Amino acid sequence: MEALAARLSHLDSHVEGAIRVVAFYDTLMRRRVDLPALARASAGLAECVAGIRLSGTGRAIRMGPDGRQSSTPPAPASTTAPIILDEEEIGTVWLERSGPAGPLDEVLLDRLAIAVAAVVERYGPARTTMADPALVELVISSDSDEAARARALRLLGFAADLPVRVLAVRSEIPLDQVGGLVCPGRPVKAAPLAGAGVILATTVDPARFPAGVRAGIGADAGPDVSWHQARTALRFTTPRRPVVHYDSLGAMALLAQVPQDAVRDNADVAAIARMAGNPEDLETLDAYCATGSLRQAADLLHLHHSSVARRLEHLGRTLGIELTEPTGVTRARIALTAWRLLDH
Repeated sequence: MEALAARLSHLDSHVEGAIRVVAFYDTLMRRRVDLPALARASAGLAECVAGIRLSGTGRAIRMGPDGRQSSTPPAPASTTAPIILDEEEIGTVWLERSGPAGPLDEVLLDRLAIAVAAVVERYGPARTTMADPALVELVISSDSDEAARARALRLLGFAADLPVRVLAVRSEIPLDQVGGLVCPGRPVKAAPLAGAGVILATTVDPARFPAGVRAGIGADAGPDVSWHQARTALRFTTPRRPVVHYDSLGAMALLAQVPQDAVRDNADVAAIARMAGNPEDLETLDAYCATGSLRQAADLLHLHHSSVARRLEHLGRTLGIELTEPTGVTRARIALTAWRLLDH
C-alpha cells in the first residue's frame, strides 16, 4: 500500500498522479476496508484531514494525516464531493486543506466517494431512501405471511423492535426527498406502487411535508393495516387539508366504505356535484364546513362576513339545505366529503 501511496507532491505529472490515485483506491476496495480505514488512508494520501459523512445516519468520520481521528475543530472544507448510491446522494466526502486545493484533490475525492458508496452497499442495507418496490409490496401486502414480512423489513433496514408507519403519497416532488423531509435522521424507505407513492417510516413529522404534496398517514398497527389506512386517509385529503392522519378521521372513515353508486344516488351528493362546476361556490362551502363559523370562513376566504353570508344563503337554496342550522352544516359536510371520495 505504501508503494501506491506516493505523496502527491512527488508525482511527475497530473496524469500519472491521477492513475496512481485510482490504483490506490482500487487496492483499498479489493481489500474491503471499512469507512474509518478509507478516511485514514485518504488523509495520509492527501496529507490533510479527510472526512466522510452519511446523511441517513448523521455519522461523520474525520481522520488526520497522522492516521488518528482528528480532535481539532472542523475547518472549512477546501474540496467536497457527493457520495452517490443508486442515483441518490447519501452523503459527502471532503478535505480540510489549510492552503489552496491540490491539483489532484478532486480526483482523490471522486474515488473516495465511489469507495464509500461501495462500502455502504456491501455492509448492511443501503442508506438510500428509494427501495425495491417488490420488497415494499411484500411489507404492506395483506397476503404476506409474518415471516416474509419480517424478512423484507430487515432487508429494508428496519429493526424488528421498531413500529413502522405507512404513508400513501401523491407528489410531483421525488419520493426520496419527501421521505427525507418528514422522517429526518431515522429509517425511511420509499417506492412507487399501486398508483401512489409508498413511504415506510418509523416516525413522521407532518409539519415537514412540502407544499404540493398530498399524504395519508396510517397508524402503526402493522404495515398491511397501516397501508390500508393510509390509502383511505389519502382519499380524504384536500387542497386545504393536504395531510390526513387516519386516526383523525374517526367515524368519517366509514364514508370510504359506502359503495360509490349509493353515494352518487344520494340527493345531497348529487346537489354538490351540480354545484361543483362553480369553484367560488365550492370554496365557500368548503371553508364554511371546515370552520362551522361564518366569521371564520370569511377570514379564510379574505372576504367580509356579509359577502360570505350572501353566498351561503344562495348555496343553501341551491342545495336545498338550511346551512344556518347545525344539522344543515352536518349534512353539507358529509355530502361534500362523500362527493370528494368519488372517482370523479
